[in-house]
Amino acid sequence: MGIRRKTSSLNTLLKEFNNDISAIKVVDLVSRLGDKMNKTTIYRILNKLEDDSILHSFFGKNGLKWYAKCHGCCNSNSESILNKFRPHFQCLSCGKIDRLNVEMKLPKVTDKKVSVSQLLIQGRCELCN
Repeated sequence: MGIRRKTSSLNTLLKEFNNDISAIKVVDLVSRLGDKMNKTTIYRILNKLEDDSILHSFFGKNGLKWYAKCHGCCNSNSESILNKFRPHFQCLSCGKIDRLNVEMKLPKVTDKKVSVSQLLIQGRCELCN
């Protein structure tokens, strides 16, 4: 079940995702927003935004959960997922994760319905290289 009403907590959390291509660790969101809302509220809003395909999540280095803005890549329409897939890149030195400006097409998987797909490419970013 997704977002039912717009609240100040929702707007505060969405402002954290103004940068279109960067992902944010959930622990960083809790740290940044902890004085404005409690941890449970942050997690609840993140889950609802993911249900509504506004954000998507994935696990990065050390098993930490990250969130990023969705750009049609996690739409409930599986054809959309197959045609608009964009991978993320994580720097193994500084830890930053960005969405790559590359569209990929996933192969068709027969007899299965694809709901979510994740690809995290890891290496060294342009600043750490």
